[in-house]
Amino acid sequence: MGRPGWKIAIIAARTSQPRPRIMHEEDFTESTSRPSKTKQKEAMHELRDLGEELVDLPLSQLKRLALPEDLYAAVRECQKITAHGAKRRQIMYLGKLMRSADDEPIRAGLALMRGENAAENARLQRLERMRTRLLADETMLTEIANTWPGADITHLRQLRRNALKEQEANKPPKNFRAIYQLLKELDDQLQKGNVEDADE
Repeated sequence: MGRPGWKIAIIAARTSQPRPRIMHEEDFTESTSRPSKTKQKEAMHELRDLGEELVDLPLSQLKRLALPEDLYAAVRECQKITAHGAKRRQIMYLGKLMRSADDEPIRAGLALMRGENAAENARLQRLERMRTRLLADETMLTEIANTWPGADITHLRQLRRNALKEQEANKPPKNFRAIYQLLKELDDQLQKGNVEDADE
């Protein structure tokens, strides 16, 4: 005959064991309430890169962005630093300041400037190609006269002749540069007139 105490002990031991936990769907999904460390690191690098892009801007474009005063002052300070290590630390500081700034208007302003710079570069390259074609063919003067009715064709023709002589004599390209400068001034005046007409 078994002892009753043994049965009671066995039952107690079985009932005291922890029940297996039922797994739910949320246990297998990452929490979205807080960004991961990787995401945070990527965001910090993006802000640092954005700050570095601000440092590379000329003063005229930097002023157009209407940055917060502390951020603007930090960018200007970084532009004055020449030592590599000190500049790197200042750029890291800019990244920290960017965290408390609204970066969307800054990004939008930079994107607009990139488009303007691309258009300006394309315009200058077009003028350079026109100068090259003018040296190769004097009939380009007719196209120039049609493009810019106020152009001094006689002066341009003389500059062309002088530029060709410079090339033959291996002299400094003084007249070659003068042609480009004159074409740029003509195009600047044309664009200014177009803007004024659009504003009226």
